[in-house]
Parts: sequence; C-alpha cells; structure tokens
Amino acid sequence: MLILGIESSCDETAVALWGEEEGEVISLVSSQVDLHSRYGGVVPELASRRHLETLAPLLEEALKQAGRSLSDVGAVAVTQGPGLVGALLVGMESAKAISLARNLPLLGVNHLAGHVYGAFLEHPMALPALALIVSGGHTELVLLDQKERFTSLGSTRDDAAGETLDKVARFIGLPYPGGPQVQKQAESGNRSYHHFPVGEMENPLDFSFSGLKTAVITFVEKSRAGGVEPPLADLCASFQEAVVEALVSKTQRALRVTQARNLIVCGGVAANRRLRERMAELALAKGVNLLIPSARLCTDNALMISRAGWSLYQQGRTIGLSDDVDPNLSLFDA
Repeated sequence: MLILGIESSCDETAVALWGEEEGEVISLVSSQVDLHSRYGGVVPELASRRHLETLAPLLEEALKQAGRSLSDVGAVAVTQGPGLVGALLVGMESAKAISLARNLPLLGVNHLAGHVYGAFLEHPMALPALALIVSGGHTELVLLDQKERFTSLGSTRDDAAGETLDKVARFIGLPYPGGPQVQKQAESGNRSYHHFPVGEMENPLDFSFSGLKTAVITFVEKSRAGGVEPPLADLCASFQEAVVEALVSKTQRALRVTQARNLIVCGGVAANRRLRERMAELALAKGVNLLIPSARLCTDNALMISRAGWSLYQQGRTIGLSDDVDPNLSLFDA
C-alpha cells in the first residue's frame, strides 16, 4: 500500500509517496527560503499563502514523475501539528479533500514523531530507542519504547538549538537560514577560539540555550566596543561547538539513564556535520546503534510523514474529517 504524505508545518511544502514494500517512490520539497530570507526568518502569513499556491501543483508533479495516480494511494498522512496554524491548515484541508474524494483513511501525524520515524526510512526499526529531536523550534530527548509510545526525558526551557543558531547568525550578519551559514563559516575556524558557557537546568536532561545566545552577543558587542572585530570563522566555530557539546553531553547522560542501545538523532539541526561527527564518536564509544537520517531527510519532508503515518495505520489510529490541526500538538498525549 502506498501512503501519500503531506507536510506543510512551516516553510517547506512537501509531498511524497512511500510504501512498506516499495520504499520511496517520490519525494518533492518546495522550499520558501527565497521568500523569507529578506525578512531574516519565517513570516507565518506569507508561508501559508505560498503553501496555498504550491501544494496542488507539487502533488500533481509528484504523481506525474512517479507515474502514479491517486487511485494507487491507500491512505493519506498529513502533519497535524505542531507548527504554524495557517500553514498546517493548508496541508490538512488538502489531505481531507483527498481522503473524502477517494474514501481513504486519514492519518494525522505529529511532526516530531515524523522526524523520529524518518530515521527508519534508511535503517531497520530498532526499539526501544533514545531519540534526540533537534530542529529550529524543538530540542527534545525522548524514549520510543517497543510499543511505539513516546516518553519525555528532557526538553529546552527557552530557545531551541536551531533557533539559537539562527538568532546568533542574524546578529553577526549571516543570511537566513542561519544554521547552515554558521556551519559553513565554522569549517575553517578554530573551535578553541573562545569558550562559551551553556546553562544547566534542575533536570540534567533539559536544555537551555538562551544564556549561550546572550553570551555570544555580549562577547561580540564588548569586542567591537574595544575596537576588535572577532574573526567570523573562529567565532562561528566556537559557538557551534558549544551548541554541539550541550547536545552531545546531555544525550550521553540520557543513554546512561535509559541504558538504551539504539540512538536516533533527527531534525533539521541533525544535518549539521559537526553534530553528526560527534554523535558518531559517542555511539562508537558507548557501543550503541546510531540511526541518523541522511541530510536530505533531516530537514522537513513528506517521506517522514508517510513513514510515521504507516505506523499509525498499523495501530488503527486514523482521524476524521472533523479533527483539526493543533499548532501545539504534544508528542506525549497518546
């Protein structure tokens, strides 16, 4: 059975066809970076409007390239939340229309669950697994058990890691999206140029990046006030290393607490080469199985929504035409 996946939670419009036996049939993503880069971040109203303009033609193109039609689809999986409410609605209403017209099961996928299940697109499912979900809006440590239930272990109490990368990048004059730009600069920089502290929380598995953001901005402002412009590459390398160290150290703690033998690292920031390198080192040192998607599957895509939808379908967890999107949808309600 082929599952049509639709993703529109933020600033990427994506559609995909995936089946348990066939694997990836087609995956198309239409980015809005060109639209939002002039504003230094995502403008929700503009994102929703672009989804409206893009989704139907993108679906038509995907079916054409795949040589398939909607009659080949057995179920529709769509991101239900979390995300931008207007953007989510475009995807949901489109999915409902297809579900109604074709009498197909409708599967409401949690976007964060999608990132986790995206790891199983390229790796065999291995449970229980500790998952680090790290993206622009979320930094979470969760446990996915053998019954495919999520348990929260730790989360960010202020800025997410990706959000911090973007905000600092904007402050130092790098274009949007900031995370990849920081990585690019950091590749030729000295990671030991300056030590930036990362805050600790009462729960040792919780994250806090607000203090790091402030520390970097304060350092740059003081340097400039003294007539010194910090070397961009060295600054980015030191800043990126602080973010990565926080993610790796807390993941290591979570491995010790849970005794998990499988580690998933997913979300947009998981495409960062330094983070991937450090996580590979951690997995090797601890003797755990690392499941990390290729870079193209770390950022928002509809293949991960299709894969997560398949899991919901197997559990009989469909939604109805009266169900709505939820911009604050929790991963832990079900």
